[in-house]
Amino acid sequence: MNWLLVVGGAMVGAPLRYLTDRAVQSRHDSVFPWGTFAVNVTGCLILGLVTGAAAAGAASSHLQLLLGTGLCGALTTYSTFSYETLRLVETGARGYAVLNVTAGLAAGLAAAFAGVALAGG
Repeated sequence: MNWLLVVGGAMVGAPLRYLTDRAVQSRHDSVFPWGTFAVNVTGCLILGLVTGAAAAGAASSHLQLLLGTGLCGALTTYSTFSYETLRLVETGARGYAVLNVTAGLAAGLAAAFAGVALAGG
């Protein structure tokens, strides 16, 4: 039964990632991967909220599977983050590559900590 929760969350997370990435990226005239940045930071915030809620006793293990593992697992994308960073380096946009790594990690961690704090965990 648990795997159905993960699959259900992923069925929402994967198309949401694609659609959000395309919508955000289409609004920026830049080689910086704003779409991937947005979905990764959003996923970190959601996962922080779920983790904080679970720590506070307000979220069940089923909710963790549905939202944490399923939705966030499909919404966020480390492989695309890595690929886009590599492409930035290969095309000579090394500054953007460094910005992508540093800002992505800093914003993701900040969003996760904010989510935990907001959930009272």
